Amino acid sequence: MTADRVKRVRGKGGGMAGVQITVNGRIYRLEVGSAFGEVDPAHTLAHTLRETLGLTGTKVSCDHGACGCCTVLMDDKPVLSCMTLTVECDGKQITTIEGLRDEETGGLDPLQQAFIDHSAFQCGFCTPGIIMSAKALLNENPSPTEEQVKEALAGNFCRCISHYQVVRAVMAAAGQGR
Repeated sequence: MTADRVKRVRGKGGGMAGVQITVNGRIYRLEVGSAFGEVDPAHTLAHTLRETLGLTGTKVSCDHGACGCCTVLMDDKPVLSCMTLTVECDGKQITTIEGLRDEETGGLDPLQQAFIDHSAFQCGFCTPGIIMSAKALLNENPSPTEEQVKEALAGNFCRCISHYQVVRAVMAAAGQGR
């Protein structure tokens, strides 16, 4: 990783220790402490992504790990970022909804496009978490059954739409070999 891809986020307090995480391919060295600009040891990954790094695609709804809105990938596995402390993420690779776009073209990931094509969202608040859970499934199993899709998305709740469109979107993306 080149030096221009490393960003240091540090406050003036000198920090007790540091955490290094890679988010969407970019390395961040975060100072841990309670001074302005530092990551408090009690900060969740969701808080750090949204408030420190400005990646607001990750949503926080229940803040108790019950709804799945805050799902991101940590080392390609889905995690609830509202229940994961940032200090637990040292050395980890994090992928958020912002990290799914094609770096070369800037285009949407085929899974994101399938959600559009199948009207698999309404207000969009829960959509990033659902897409990240589905992405983890498709990374592990590119050709899941409908039952496997339903099981993988069981921890994601949407109050606006039917999950039928979501399942169809994931199955369509799987059909594209993505």
